[in-house]
Amino acid sequence: MPAARQWDWVEPSVWTERMLQALEQGVKGGVWYSLMDKVWSPRNLYAAAERVRKNHGAAGVDHVSVEEFHRRLEANLQHLHEDLRTNCYRPQEIRRVFIPKPGSAEKRPLGIPTVRDRVVQTALRNVLEPIFEKGFAAHSYGFRPGRSCKDALRRMDALLKQGQHWVVDADLKGYFDSIPHAPLLAQVRRKVADQGVLSLLEAFLHAKVMADVSWEPEEGTPQGGVISPLLANLYLDPLDQVMAGAGYDMVRYADDFVVLCRDEATARQALAAITEWTTSAGLTLHPTKTRLVDVMNSDGFDFLGYHFQVSRIKPGKINRWPRKKSLQKFKDRVRDATRRCHGQSLEQIITTLNRALRGFFAYFQHSNKSTFQELDGWIRMRLRSILRKRQKRKGAGRGRDHQRWPNIYFSSLGLFSMTEARALCLRSCCR
Repeated sequence: MPAARQWDWVEPSVWTERMLQALEQGVKGGVWYSLMDKVWSPRNLYAAAERVRKNHGAAGVDHVSVEEFHRRLEANLQHLHEDLRTNCYRPQEIRRVFIPKPGSAEKRPLGIPTVRDRVVQTALRNVLEPIFEKGFAAHSYGFRPGRSCKDALRRMDALLKQGQHWVVDADLKGYFDSIPHAPLLAQVRRKVADQGVLSLLEAFLHAKVMADVSWEPEEGTPQGGVISPLLANLYLDPLDQVMAGAGYDMVRYADDFVVLCRDEATARQALAAITEWTTSAGLTLHPTKTRLVDVMNSDGFDFLGYHFQVSRIKPGKINRWPRKKSLQKFKDRVRDATRRCHGQSLEQIITTLNRALRGFFAYFQHSNKSTFQELDGWIRMRLRSILRKRQKRKGAGRGRDHQRWPNIYFSSLGLFSMTEARALCLRSCCR
């Protein structure tokens, strides 16, 4: 990839042509100095504030929203500039919230920094990300510029089609909350020697968390922090290098990763190498969720929202469909939009519903055809049930309701058909 395209995502106020040349050619000793002035530069802070504004997000412990922060943007950025320049800046407490995990009774902890701190974290990431991004492994896809879930899924699909049917399905237990601070900072020091930057990073890692009580974390980097995805990738980079160096085909998206192998013996060796590295790094593999899977002779495995299984009828064909948790989350959203007692017109209900359908299809469009046929039929059944209710009829929309309100009736109202969308995609690919 040409250098200009490779780095077109960097913040230009920080990464000038001269800086990019140094990045490409390598700096003396491989370590970067004098970076803090680039963190607190007014142009970088302004660019960071704009990015935070576009991402929206909730207020932190100070209750200052993104909109409120931007109403006094010039004054707020001037204060941040002076505090960072004079080493007076201190992160505020992080607001701890818990969000449901789809298809599970467990809840996922999120840490929400204040808008002020998110701006500084973004400015810091603008400076640090290219330095570490240059050396990250090719098989790492999560939270990286120009990469996405779909890239990771394409890579895994290709490996399965090549006959890599033994899978190490690994799960790191509470990864973001268990990253040890000292080894993480040691990883940063391998390429960054600016003490101001190191102190700022350490301050973010030790920022107090406000839940029922206030406490200072001894390990971890909070999910929800702007800088956290970069740090999470950085800490797992040595594992990436170990696996790549040993010739294993790994696909990683943040803390979710699989290793695909041609036989059981290789898969066991890969799992042993992963176990050895995670233990030395102070991390824990989940004892029940980490497993070896023979895709040819099992129910398959889940990865990034999809379920994968090699067809037993047509060897070499990869069957894929939304995993149970993904399907449950989608169905819950549809149920909420299609309650029988819904007071909106059917046209309004379909308009709301279409947003969910298009979003779901955009991600899961590579699922087997039957996935969309079944879902389309189920969705129309729920819409027919609404119409039955409005005619004072009981029960679900089945039987003769198909004649009363045929499929073409819902098409005329603009209902998005995932089956038709998939067929259109296939025709486009053939052309």
